[in-house]
Amino acid sequence: MERIEVELFTEPGNGAVVRLPLRNFPGVLIQGDSLSIIRADVAEIVEACDRGDADEAREAATILLSSLDELLARYTDALKAHDIPTPFYVGP
Repeated sequence: MERIEVELFTEPGNGAVVRLPLRNFPGVLIQGDSLSIIRADVAEIVEACDRGDADEAREAATILLSSLDELLARYTDALKAHDIPTPFYVGP
């Protein structure tokens, strides 16, 4: 294990926006339990698709998309607050 200093652009915790040394852009910290939940959500969508249950797949995908949108908004807001351009196109 190596201890390093990182730049913290938001409050600490799940979804914290941090920049590691030698990186141009910050990233988002996702705790292991949250990563497991995201994986389970994707698995639920795949399983619903395998069963041909488009309604359930769409509902699960909509919930997942909303969660990811919130995380992405936190990321872009943090970058904007620190005058850092996003590493991707953000529409008008």
